[in-house]
Amino acid sequence: MPSSPELATLQFCVTCGTQFPAATLLPANCPICDDTRQYLPPGGQQWISASELQRDHRNAFQYEAPNLLGIGTTPSFAIGQRALLVRSAAGNVLWDCISLIDAATRDLITALGGVSAIAISHPHYYSAMVEWSQAFGGVPIYLHEADRLWVMRPDPAIRFWSGDSLVMGDEMTLLRCGGHFAGGTVLHWSAGARGRGALLSGDIVQAIPDPRYVSFMYSYPNLIPLPASAVRRIVATLEPFAFEELYGAWWGRVVRGDAHRVVRESGRRYINALNDAAEP
Repeated sequence: MPSSPELATLQFCVTCGTQFPAATLLPANCPICDDTRQYLPPGGQQWISASELQRDHRNAFQYEAPNLLGIGTTPSFAIGQRALLVRSAAGNVLWDCISLIDAATRDLITALGGVSAIAISHPHYYSAMVEWSQAFGGVPIYLHEADRLWVMRPDPAIRFWSGDSLVMGDEMTLLRCGGHFAGGTVLHWSAGARGRGALLSGDIVQAIPDPRYVSFMYSYPNLIPLPASAVRRIVATLEPFAFEELYGAWWGRVVRGDAHRVVRESGRRYINALNDAAEP
């Protein structure tokens, strides 16, 4: 992807990785980081241009499972999440997003069939979603309408959906769980885990170092828990869907087996802790 005057002026928030349009006056603080779920760094708001980001960072690629390609930036940038490319005969879907999109990334993904749609779990991962869409011909970006106000770079490719679910072909369904954000979304991939189902959860359902459990939070960096009612809603939303594996937002954050039970039991454990009940 060749450099251009626009790349020199498109700015990212260094803390969360959200891209802001080149033609607008940048806010004093990134609204996403000014929110109680995120934070502003001790030195104050910092920005980096797209061209500067490309100069010092590259993307790394690793298959998390058959037909599930992880894409993450090195050295780590902003929140440090990795995106997931779900490969399907009906069209590849990019789940969540990262800030860096360069020529090598575009060419490699194009060779794997490109991207037919983008879907994102919540605003902390909106990052360079418009740039990614444009790199693959302006493909649609699916966001839940409850999080509309957090879009910092509007674009015609963004499709706001409503309700509690959106079917994206035979294999994939977006599910609104709420919790971390009002529109917090996960992707159920029925063909994942060799047909036993997989859940791509971002950090709406947080994969943690102990793969026997997952967790849930309103704010992860600021350690604000969710109320019991929000956790019950998440668990109830996922209950009808079969999934053997769960893929979180970072490298290595994966539940490789019995993930549906793990989510159910983790919800019960979380609610017990909130209620000061003894852990079973």
